[in-house]
Amino acid sequence: MTLHKRGIRVLGIAESFVRDYELSMLAGVVMRSDLIIDGIAFQTITVGGTDATEGILHLFDSLQRRDINVMMLNGCVISWFNIVDLEEIYATLGIPLICITYEKSAGLEEHLRHHFSDRELDLRLEAYHRLGDRTPIKLRNGHEILIRSLGMDKRDAMGILNRFIQHGKIPEPLRVAKMTARAALRYFSN
Repeated sequence: MTLHKRGIRVLGIAESFVRDYELSMLAGVVMRSDLIIDGIAFQTITVGGTDATEGILHLFDSLQRRDINVMMLNGCVISWFNIVDLEEIYATLGIPLICITYEKSAGLEEHLRHHFSDRELDLRLEAYHRLGDRTPIKLRNGHEILIRSLGMDKRDAMGILNRFIQHGKIPEPLRVAKMTARAALRYFSN
């Protein structure tokens, strides 16, 4: 498997949004395992919409790359309850995938019930439950994060994450993608 190669490329995708805006900004950063940035792409999705999965797939396609070994997502429920379908992304791209969150929580069911009703609520609850449980991972620096992964086991995911952690708990491709998304959102919203 290509996950154990010395030089791998990770696509880190993060978002930035403002609740009052119609669109949020996704940024994708391709980073090599030597932490060199090797590509950047942007895509917008709807704040509170249901197009996160489609947006991530469009972002990936816009890079026109076939050398990405792993995708990292900074969360599965982004841009105000826009839920990513991890299974669809993995089935479409065939690339191992790690979705990372940073804090334990009781879940989002009550938040979804508070903000949505009827058919919209049912669709979001179904999408949320399809995500499955998160697995805790303790990084080499002692920080703990929570992941969902496809196309790799927990040990492989931990190995990939540790290769891209410099400090704290956010892997470098996601840290840079988050900063890039935030800057792009500010730029395009002015």
